[in-house]
Amino acid sequence: MHGNYHVTLETEPQPEDMHGLVQGLTDFNADHAGGETPRYLLITIKDEPGKLAGGLLGATYLGWLQIQVVWLTDQLRGEGFGSTLLAMAEQEAVQRGCAGSFVETLSFQALPFYERAGYEVFSRLPDFPAGGARYALTKRLAG
Repeated sequence: MHGNYHVTLETEPQPEDMHGLVQGLTDFNADHAGGETPRYLLITIKDEPGKLAGGLLGATYLGWLQIQVVWLTDQLRGEGFGSTLLAMAEQEAVQRGCAGSFVETLSFQALPFYERAGYEVFSRLPDFPAGGARYALTKRLAG
C-alpha cells in the first residue's frame, strides 16, 4: 500500500472502529452540508415492568426523516402501535422542518403497512433476500 497504511478485512470489527468510520463520514457530510449532522429520535413502547415491547429509531437530516428501525413484539402487531409510532416520528420530523420521510423494508416485513401510511416505493432491489425484494419508500410530509 501507500506509505504506512494497511488495508484489512475484519469479520469481528471493534465497536470503536465502526464508530470511527461512521463519525468520519458524518464529519465529512457536515463539512459539505452546512454543518448539519443527524438528530436522532427514539420512540419506545414498554410494558408495565418496563420491558421494551417495540419502538422506532430514526434520524432527521438535511430536511428528511430517515426511519431506521421499527420493531414490535408479535403481541403488538396489528393493534395500531406501528401507526402510532410512525405518526409520532413524522410529527416530530415536521417540527424539525423536514419535508419528507424515507424508509427501507424487506418483502416479508412491512411493505403494505408503509403503503397504507402513504409511502410510495421509489426503488426495488430484487432477490434481497433470494426470492424476495428490498424496497425503498418515501413520503412527503405536510409542513
